[in-house]
Amino acid sequence: MSGGAPGAGMTSRPATRTLIPVHTRERAGGLPRPVIGWVVRVVVGWSAPGATVTAVTRQTTDQAPVEALVVARDLVKTYGAVEAVRGVDIDVWPGEAFGFLGPNGAGKTSTMRMIAAVSTPTSGTLRVLGLDPAADGPQLRARLGVCPQEDTLDTELTVRENLIVYGRFFGLSRAECARRADELLEFVQLGDRVHARVDQLSGGLKRRLTVARSLVNDPELLILDEPTTGLDPQARHLLWDRLFRLKQAGTTLLLTTHYMDEAEQLCDRLVVIDKGVIVAEGSPTELICEHSSREVCELRFGIADHAELATKVEHLGDRIEVLPDRLLVYAADGESVASAVHEMGLTPTSTLVRRSTLEDVFLRLTGRTLVE
Repeated sequence: MSGGAPGAGMTSRPATRTLIPVHTRERAGGLPRPVIGWVVRVVVGWSAPGATVTAVTRQTTDQAPVEALVVARDLVKTYGAVEAVRGVDIDVWPGEAFGFLGPNGAGKTSTMRMIAAVSTPTSGTLRVLGLDPAADGPQLRARLGVCPQEDTLDTELTVRENLIVYGRFFGLSRAECARRADELLEFVQLGDRVHARVDQLSGGLKRRLTVARSLVNDPELLILDEPTTGLDPQARHLLWDRLFRLKQAGTTLLLTTHYMDEAEQLCDRLVVIDKGVIVAEGSPTELICEHSSREVCELRFGIADHAELATKVEHLGDRIEVLPDRLLVYAADGESVASAVHEMGLTPTSTLVRRSTLEDVFLRLTGRTLVE
């Protein structure tokens, strides 16, 4: 990575070298194949305000250096007196699915809008596909695919016409737009709805059409803001399947979501944002290992005082959480906790042992209190 030259008022920050495992892909017979590799990630920078970042690269054991598609350093976004994003640092690498998790108002969408070149950062440095979104907005937007949180389809056009018209905005010929529209509609399983009007579609079908539209320009980076919000489980799983296929084909995904299971299914790495600050970063497995136990034992005692009962079982786990209707005992072995509870003469009305999930991590880091 190269940065601005040090000068007055600048304090140098030493280079950091971290050996980390990565997934790379090579093609065999035309199909992507996952390959485990190792990289040395080198980050060099300066702590002065306004310092620039032009590139961050990583080196695999069997490939040429790969440049990060998104590089953000000390990214800030304010709206009047409200600081929505407060010093975010991220790198997004080619071919990975990178997720933003956070409660409402955490700064996820504000960060995504800056990356999508539709909102200018207040301060900090941001490079997307090697370009400055503030200075190279039109050029950058032509290389991005964006699936917004709200569907913005043209209800007066048919399913196929929506894709063709959208493709024309990118300077594609009518013939090429038609070819891509037919290909994408088959990909999202809307091939039998090509002549249907948008207002005749269900919410799930509209969402799939919006994803197809975001792929018309064959983007280098696909940005998805809450891609499955409001969909029923069947529609969500179908869309997950399509997004997973895109990732297998090498498309880089950048998404926000409120669904923890969605993040576990789709994301290679993610960050948890709260109040505009990144509070955790890593793969789903890494975050669970770092911020939770391997298992959780859920104990329900009917209308009993769960807070009082918590004092009797708190020694059984690494951590205990008291909820109005149950106790959560976090431990490496949930079955041992359940057995110990019964040996103590306690009789919960129900006992559930489950593995820890991203939801446990999310709630521990951001709290259970609803903040709007």
